[in-house]
Amino acid sequence: MKAEMAEQVAAFPARFGRVPCLAVILVGEDPASQSYVKGKAKAAEVVGIESRVILRPEETSEQELLDLVAGLNADDAVDGILVQLPLPKHISEDKVISAIDRSKDVDGFHPLNVAGLWMKRPCTVACTPKGIIRMLDEAGVEISGKRAVVLGRSQIVGLPVAKLLLDRNATVTICHSRTADLAQVTRNAEILVVAIGRPKFVTADMVSDGTVVIDVGVNRNPEDGKLCGDVDFAAIEPKASVITPVPGGVGPMTIACLMENTIECFLARMGAKA
Repeated sequence: MKAEMAEQVAAFPARFGRVPCLAVILVGEDPASQSYVKGKAKAAEVVGIESRVILRPEETSEQELLDLVAGLNADDAVDGILVQLPLPKHISEDKVISAIDRSKDVDGFHPLNVAGLWMKRPCTVACTPKGIIRMLDEAGVEISGKRAVVLGRSQIVGLPVAKLLLDRNATVTICHSRTADLAQVTRNAEILVVAIGRPKFVTADMVSDGTVVIDVGVNRNPEDGKLCGDVDFAAIEPKASVITPVPGGVGPMTIACLMENTIECFLARMGAKA
């Protein structure tokens, strides 16, 4: 996928006079966020996209961040804007996401992009949900007609991936940690997507044999401090037909989809098609 995008981007200077430009804003020094930003910058380098990593201290005010976003919105040389989440608690994530120009919202989090997905109108699809569907396709998983359960209801992952599964003719159940008889619901899944942000929340007794398990969570195991997912990988792997490990499961495909979204935003701003 990245090789194909690199070949596509290599032709852009002759066609448009430049390559796409992605601006990534990181506020604070959270180690996980720093790692994610480095991964995105490296992927941009591989694909041939220009990346601007903008670092701001933890104490940056909400207004200062909004002013920074406004400046990038007005910069014709910038095609995509990404603000790394989570933000410090004194800054409203909703306000910052809504401030990003929809046409430069490569994360697909802007309210109009979220609404566009549900209304089947042109929009930028959030990278992780988009990446999950791509992973299922590449794994040879048939989606149409399957029973899919999405554990998690966020606007970033849970609800968008449920909509994408519905669009592929799956029968979808959306649930959460307080769903009554949750284990009974998840055991009914042929495709189980977990994005709940709780370490090893899904145990082996909650998954039927042969289930496809997509684990979006990245957490710290309170017992040993190591990274772990929302599912108990070691216990569930023998039962699952397909399972994504943490780390290294969904993340690389999410980043690849981010590069794809950046290219699509660039082409839209250039008034061109892929």
